[in-house]
Amino acid sequence: MRKIVASLSAVLVLTAVSTMAQDKMKNPSKPGHEGMTKAGGAQSDAAVIAKATSAAPPDIARNAAVMGTGADGKMKELRAGTNGWMCMLDLVGDSMCLDKEWQAWGGAWMSKKEPPKPKTVGVAYMLKGDKGASNTDPYATKPTADNQWVVSGPHIMLLPTDTSQLDTYPTDWTKGGPWVMWKGTPYAHIMVPTTSMAKSPSKAPAEKK
Repeated sequence: MRKIVASLSAVLVLTAVSTMAQDKMKNPSKPGHEGMTKAGGAQSDAAVIAKATSAAPPDIARNAAVMGTGADGKMKELRAGTNGWMCMLDLVGDSMCLDKEWQAWGGAWMSKKEPPKPKTVGVAYMLKGDKGASNTDPYATKPTADNQWVVSGPHIMLLPTDTSQLDTYPTDWTKGGPWVMWKGTPYAHIMVPTTSMAKSPSKAPAEKK
């Protein structure tokens, strides 16, 4: 089944990854080069598949489609999927596995458009954690004094069918439970840690009462 590869959302996400990958291949010393070998070539397909699928539980990962960057810097399907999930490495080498709702969300995020309303709760896995993101700015690429940079350990991400469902969740990631990332933006979603959160260099936000 190649529906994932044919979907517009996947194309938008993977085009952006491809552009960054080509730049990294020309400049292997740049940060975020985790997806390349020391020689500047792409990792083996088997290595990328193993790392990408490590983001999800085995029952999902084993039947998910996997996308990766070829030696020419272009995206290609490394393995076809049969369950509607897509696993890949993001721009800095973090692994993730996305259901169809999250794939559509990713397409909207990459094109800076309003995400479609999920028909069902969207689920994405990042069970290997990430290298950090702003808790307030969907497009921040590095920490600043006020963008609440958070490095997350293993977690699950949820997209609600109604954004009002986010109202009761905090934005404070230090409390040990789910929190809302990018609250107040079209890309708000729930982060659900599956292990204890590491200490962050950023100060937790003051919650509004």
